[in-house]
Amino acid sequence: MGLPQILGLQPTARIYKVGLMLVALGTIFVTLYTASSLLLDDSARASLPSVLGGNKGSNQDPAQQVPVIAPVGTTLDLGKIPAARISYDLPAEGERLNAAIVVLVRNSELDGLRKSMRMFEDRFNRRFKYPYVLLNDQNFTQEFRDGIAAITKNELRFGTLDSDYWGYSPSVTPEETERKLEYNKNRYLYGGSLSYRFMCRFQSGKFYHHPLVRDLDWYWRLEPDVEYYCDIDYDPFVYMRDRGIKYGFTIAPREGRRTVESLWYHTREWVKQNTHLLPPRSLVNWVMGTDGHYNLCHFWSNFEIVDLSLYRGEAYESYFNYLDNAQGFFYERWGDAPIHSIAASLLLQKGEIHWFEDIGYKHPGNMHCPRDPQMHAKCVCDPAKSYTYRSACQTRFEKVNNMAKERMLEIMRNSETSYLSPPASEEEEKKS
Repeated sequence: MGLPQILGLQPTARIYKVGLMLVALGTIFVTLYTASSLLLDDSARASLPSVLGGNKGSNQDPAQQVPVIAPVGTTLDLGKIPAARISYDLPAEGERLNAAIVVLVRNSELDGLRKSMRMFEDRFNRRFKYPYVLLNDQNFTQEFRDGIAAITKNELRFGTLDSDYWGYSPSVTPEETERKLEYNKNRYLYGGSLSYRFMCRFQSGKFYHHPLVRDLDWYWRLEPDVEYYCDIDYDPFVYMRDRGIKYGFTIAPREGRRTVESLWYHTREWVKQNTHLLPPRSLVNWVMGTDGHYNLCHFWSNFEIVDLSLYRGEAYESYFNYLDNAQGFFYERWGDAPIHSIAASLLLQKGEIHWFEDIGYKHPGNMHCPRDPQMHAKCVCDPAKSYTYRSACQTRFEKVNNMAKERMLEIMRNSETSYLSPPASEEEEKKS
């Protein structure tokens, strides 16, 4: 039954035409009204009737307003979006330092690095837009390059490592190294790995000389398969620069004693020969007990943010070169973490080293999640599972203060009989 019959009228062609015209006019009116409401400014829109019961005008309390979702094809005024909804793709305000995110990675670690970068981008770098420097001892494949480029819009710099960066210490031989790897393979993690030793040597004293890194003032180390739990809404590089901080960390565990059996002996020998390179006061008592021994505390260097003037300075370069000639990178398994940590403790004061408690972070093996309520509000992690607050080395870092150089040298002299020679060789160890 049509409209004419409902109204009690006889259907005619004229009545049908009138009905169609009314429908068409109604459609045109609704279309024009909708378009004008999208194009008018606030003052004009306030005078329009609100057919949907929405905002009644510009005098409404902003806290009571419902956020507007823009129709497809229109542009929102960002000033009218609550702060939490502003895209993190928008660049953060403020200066950028001469810094980069530096990654040592293999082609086979593509998926692990994509995971790390996705979280790192979401938590920090989508807004702060620092470049990435990716280094590999092999040429990067096109698949790897494309896979990383799909994760970020920020600048990517790819580089390879030749034998100057990825190779043996001048004091060791491949043959003796192979024998040591066989001896140590079951004594500790990576005991039989040659590539791990190349990596530790590179990260200890070579990476900051690479052509893609040597002109940087700051670096932030990133690795595959790590997790970032908290929004980082400030620039740690600027934070450190403004406060005179040289070294930043998140987790401080103990090193495996067998991996560094002679490291402290050689460190003490270097100190005796180079007291002129040491500052009047330092945080050396974080790594050295009152008995003069190394307590194995170190900053976990898979996360570190560093003013590279520390590593390029005369003192650190001298320390690394001494250790590089002491054979321990290959005949033991000296890691870059204890070397960086001992050097920072010898060369810096406590105020120049910073614990980033607010940066929730996980590397396979340990994690940190801030328990301070204000810090944790920006995080998605469980503070009860955080290793950091159970770490004796972290507790020690919070308690100790700077030590005078004279006091450090006195302690070392008083414990000299414990370090008249390096620890026993493997042959002597077997006899004992």
